[in-house]
Amino acid sequence: MIHQYKLNGYNIVLDTCSGSIHAVDEVAYDIIAMFKDETKENIIKTITEKYPEVTEQDVLDCIDDINELIEAKRLFTDDTFEPMAGTFKEKSGDVVKALCIHIAHTCNLNCSYCFASQGKYHGDRAVMSFEVGKQAFDFLIANSGTRRNLEVDFFGGEPLMNWDVVKKLVEYARSIEKQHNKNFRFTLTTNGMLIDDDVIDFANREMSNVVLSLDGRKEIHDALRVDYNGVGSWEKIVPKFRKLVKARGGKDYYMRGTFTHRNPDFLEDIKVMLDLGFNELSMEPVVCAPGDEAALTEDDKRIVMQQYEELAKLMLEREKEGRPFTFYHYMIDLTGGPCIYKRISGCGSGTEYMAVTPWGDLYPCHQFVGEEKFKLGDIWNGVTNKDVQNDFASCNVYSREECKTCWARLYCSGGCAANAYHSTGSVRGVYKDGCDLFKKRVECAIMMKVAQETDDE
Repeated sequence: MIHQYKLNGYNIVLDTCSGSIHAVDEVAYDIIAMFKDETKENIIKTITEKYPEVTEQDVLDCIDDINELIEAKRLFTDDTFEPMAGTFKEKSGDVVKALCIHIAHTCNLNCSYCFASQGKYHGDRAVMSFEVGKQAFDFLIANSGTRRNLEVDFFGGEPLMNWDVVKKLVEYARSIEKQHNKNFRFTLTTNGMLIDDDVIDFANREMSNVVLSLDGRKEIHDALRVDYNGVGSWEKIVPKFRKLVKARGGKDYYMRGTFTHRNPDFLEDIKVMLDLGFNELSMEPVVCAPGDEAALTEDDKRIVMQQYEELAKLMLEREKEGRPFTFYHYMIDLTGGPCIYKRISGCGSGTEYMAVTPWGDLYPCHQFVGEEKFKLGDIWNGVTNKDVQNDFASCNVYSREECKTCWARLYCSGGCAANAYHSTGSVRGVYKDGCDLFKKRVECAIMMKVAQETDDE
């Protein structure tokens, strides 16, 4: 299978199953499009009529080049991966490599689009005790097999509302990692309201990554990310974010925003973040029920698609100017990316990755917390709901009929199980709006790689 598209002056041909990318001229682009369905004679006739300057020999030479690429398995490559589907998770067994620690099911903001119901996750407000957190780390170590590098995300609600326990848990983890031959990498996700010098110092010392929630323009951010008095948070958090990022001295962070029906022109929000000095950015489309006032409409989606293209062009321009920035969804490695097993099997939610509630229950990921039927077990007894875990283990790109013939399947691995469930009622469903936006992002990211390679030649 191949995927052909034109973007920013480039004619791009992606070979789905080999991952090969070809930037070609107009003639080769058209010949490749006809190659599988037309005879050689029809291709010659069509091309020489459309391009009078092209000779029959030129077309034959191009056809020979295409055949060489086919022989080299770089074009029209057969899909031999389906038999591998599911085997990666079988090989990894019951190894857990990452936990999302819900350190606080409470929040000091009242964001209207919050999937976590303002941190309550459809339940009661709560904070995690040190004892529960300690058991969560013991569970992770006991179930991580021989894997050395372990990931822990301190999440909420708002984690800084239980900051002392976060610090104690990091201290505990550091005290035991060497004896178990483990290395913990911590991430903190925060809305920024409670950031102070202690948070900055500790986070910059211990957190491998910090995710900071900012929706860009003040008027956009303050319309949705408000406190319980309805007051926007932009003025309070931006100075704190700037201070934290400056103090990080180049360590990983990213600004994570959400765009909704209010701001499908989210590139304007990106530009505001850049003006504030932030260069590691992410803007995510809202995921909510159809009909919700925040939901993206079809007209919004068309705007967003154009915004993705303009964003890619802006990134290329700024790179040439020596002012590069990162956009999370355009981070794509065409040569050393995930292995084929990982590309097929996806994120590992419910198997390699789990979320832990303040009282120690296990869920497949943070977006399933509070959905009682998805409860896997708890950190004392481990996974006891094997039916749910097996359902997630069987989730892969070939378990979804729509994905089997999609050109982007080895980039998205079948998509997000949570988004699929919340939009279709099944973890094996397909969240169509998410698919459309994802494919546009992949096209833009590949175009950028082509442009960079072209400029280097």
